Amino acid sequence: MYYVVETSKSFDQAAADLEAAVVRNGFGVLHVHDLGETLRGKGVAFEHQCKVFEVCNPRQAGRVLAKDLRLNMALPCRVSVYTEAGKTWIGMIRPTPMLGMLSPDPALAEVAREVEQTLVGIINEAA
Repeated sequence: MYYVVETSKSFDQAAADLEAAVVRNGFGVLHVHDLGETLRGKGVAFEHQCKVFEVCNPRQAGRVLAKDLRLNMALPCRVSVYTEAGKTWIGMIRPTPMLGMLSPDPALAEVAREVEQTLVGIINEAA
């Protein structure tokens, strides 16, 4: 269900490299949520660093939405860079099983496989 890799890079370097890899591979970064900063700003004792990148390939998103507009609730894809146990990680929830839980449509399964393959490559490239 998850695809997560450890990187020897610092948190900041991994986040910068992820953002660059997203763009190089035809996706766009729609927004970056700094969850660690947000939680600490709300008074929550959160020791980790965590940024969630909302990423999208418009062509692929259009294919998904043309089949089932309700799937807008599953978009955009999210890739995270976070720290845990003194290590930096980059990961995502795999699109294939996630969309498979939401729709049995084989055309959507194919889009999910294509997106997942690209996102795995992006994560590996950034790591």
